[in-house]
Amino acid sequence: MESPNRRLIRPPLVDAKDKRTTVNRAAFQKQSPPDTTNAENFYYVKQMQSKTPMIIVLQDGEQIHGVIEWYDKTCLKVNREGDPNLLVYKSYIKYMYKA
Repeated sequence: MESPNRRLIRPPLVDAKDKRTTVNRAAFQKQSPPDTTNAENFYYVKQMQSKTPMIIVLQDGEQIHGVIEWYDKTCLKVNREGDPNLLVYKSYIKYMYKA
């Protein structure tokens, strides 16, 4: 018995090429890194909750001893014993560490 004459049906090459290029572009597109890691916020919240005594060293070498009460994008509020509380701009802080 002879097999009937079968015709191979192929999709047009234009359609296959378009699908392949869109898939490859999506697969190789690099994800952008996050804008912030929130590590600074996590550190401040941890120190505020535990009321850790901190030493904040300013750009001119002055040291501030106290506990961080709150913070925002630009400044910290530091509670001090026996001295007035301070609002310190983050741009003036050289570094800080636990007392």
